[in-house]
Amino acid sequence: MGNRRSAPVASGVVADLFQAPKGTRDILPPESDRWQALVAVFAEVFGRAGYGLVQSPMFEDIGVFQRLGEGTEVVRKEMYDFFDKGDRHLALRPEGTAPVVRAFNQHRPTVLWKVWYLTPCFRYEEPQAGRFRQHHQVGAEAIGSADPDLDVEVIALQHDFYRALGLSQLSLRLNSMGSPGDRQAYAAQLAGWLGQRVGELDEADRANAADHPLRVLDSKRERTMAVVADAPLITDCLSEEAAAHFVRVQAGLDALGVAYEIDPRLVRGLDYYTHSTWEFAAGALTSAQNAVGGGGRYDGLAESLGGKPAPGVGFGAGIERILLAADAEEALTETAGGVDVFVVDVTGGDAGRDLTFELRRNGISADRAFDARSMKAQMKVADRSGARLALLVGEDELESGVVTLRDLRSGGGQSALPRADMVAEVAQKLAENEAAQ
Repeated sequence: MGNRRSAPVASGVVADLFQAPKGTRDILPPESDRWQALVAVFAEVFGRAGYGLVQSPMFEDIGVFQRLGEGTEVVRKEMYDFFDKGDRHLALRPEGTAPVVRAFNQHRPTVLWKVWYLTPCFRYEEPQAGRFRQHHQVGAEAIGSADPDLDVEVIALQHDFYRALGLSQLSLRLNSMGSPGDRQAYAAQLAGWLGQRVGELDEADRANAADHPLRVLDSKRERTMAVVADAPLITDCLSEEAAAHFVRVQAGLDALGVAYEIDPRLVRGLDYYTHSTWEFAAGALTSAQNAVGGGGRYDGLAESLGGKPAPGVGFGAGIERILLAADAEEALTETAGGVDVFVVDVTGGDAGRDLTFELRRNGISADRAFDARSMKAQMKVADRSGARLALLVGEDELESGVVTLRDLRSGGGQSALPRADMVAEVAQKLAENEAAQ
């Protein structure tokens, strides 16, 4: 029956209760409050550096993603692709960079183009910790400059984002893929080396040894990892220009206090990477599934998608995996969920309706109960809301033109406020509570 289970209905007939498809999940409050907080931090960190939000369609012409590499697992096995009613071959996005570069080609914004995104990504793979068939990414792309200092900026901003969330147990692995010519020369050398050891590789990686050797190096299968531990290093194949680019990136990270470890085996399997590649890992998570974001430079991607040459650099970071790391470090525990004020009205609802909107329109978050509940029932809802203050309106308050203010957190007393002074008094009380924390 797929994503359904039987559920009784009033008539006694058994109906199908639909459930989220395998590999997907619903994000509900209060967990969604943490998502909002994470995205707000990301937007603030990158906004300060001049990055603006870009939103592109969740599906694209499949050719946009085939540029990832025909030999990648993403293209061969993991993409959700389909033909629409116009017989167009489309795919749900498996990653965030290619759609942004496609948008750059189409709209030709002024360079340097610096953008960030928030998007769901779709891959048909077995669900794992922090990675689902529909998972979610934040990411940033900077297109229009080959300057290695731009690599430094993007890496350092990603680092500062994690720090702003409260993550401290992070490590950064860094490498260079060199120029396209360097990569091609290294791939030929690696293919020859793997050809002599193909029988020792994990069976799932053997097909890539000749045509896609870098993906063998990127394999996470233990048997293959043991074999490639002695493989030639790409850093030995870098041209003078590529080596100088890499040195400049390292110097910039050193100057900004961003610690890193050079890992010559960090090659990343997607075809479009050149020069800098990197990956952040969370030490609080198990090593097999501890990556919280990675990226690199992609100087030829715009041209391969039909545009004019435009060098770029960027990264993607999985929200679910980042939140797992935050859980492990007990970070991002304070969020802006809930409201500041809850209005309790037992006089019919008119006062509750009007007071909540007056507060909201003056910048104070507020909520109320509905369905003409009793005072006791409404106070239970107020307690569950997380509100700091309650405004109580009964017949006496209504007749006297006042509201009763009660602090729900301190357990202290309550006071009557003239209706006309309500907004100012509530704002002052909230400010005093905030200062006392």
